[in-house]
Amino acid sequence: MAAAMIERALNPASAPLRNGVFIAVVGPSGAGKDTILDFAREALQGQPDFHFVRRVVTRPSTVDAEDHDSLSEEEFLTAQRAGAFCHCWEAHGLRYGLPVSVDQYVEQGVVAVANVSRGILPALRDSYANFIVVHITASHDVLAQRLASRGREDAEEIKRRLMRAVPNPCDPADAVMIDNSGAVSDAGNAFVAVLKKSAAFAAVSEQI
Repeated sequence: MAAAMIERALNPASAPLRNGVFIAVVGPSGAGKDTILDFAREALQGQPDFHFVRRVVTRPSTVDAEDHDSLSEEEFLTAQRAGAFCHCWEAHGLRYGLPVSVDQYVEQGVVAVANVSRGILPALRDSYANFIVVHITASHDVLAQRLASRGREDAEEIKRRLMRAVPNPCDPADAVMIDNSGAVSDAGNAFVAVLKKSAAFAAVSEQI
């Protein structure tokens, strides 16, 4: 099923940036997106066909959070006006940006991988000919347990995040679904397989 979804998503004739592939990782809070991204980053370490995007966020970088570049609100807006980002969005009261270098990687035939908000998916789909959404999720009980254990949200915020985790009409029907309720290696290996297949497609499409 996942392989068929990837084949349909890898479309070489619909957008200006087509040499590489953009992988958009989405999913509810607590699904373990950063954990799976870290698993894949380690598994593919040193392989130039893959670029794991380091996001810019208006939030201090801390030990228990995603490893990202931090800017103040004012610094972010200044960088945005200067053209430092190829895509930006707002979520949970924060601003997020993807460095403009992402487009350069895709133009060079690389598989670019980024954790994004589902609200930015239409803009990303319009920007990249070869575009795949990977939806990482987990059971309701697992999500609730992980949100509580990380200690970043109070009970009311956890409730709001769990409500946002239910299926949404905006969720793309062609997303590759990966369940991360169990062992990290199971979901991690499934994700790595998607990335490797995407890289193989990019290598072939560059020769056409």
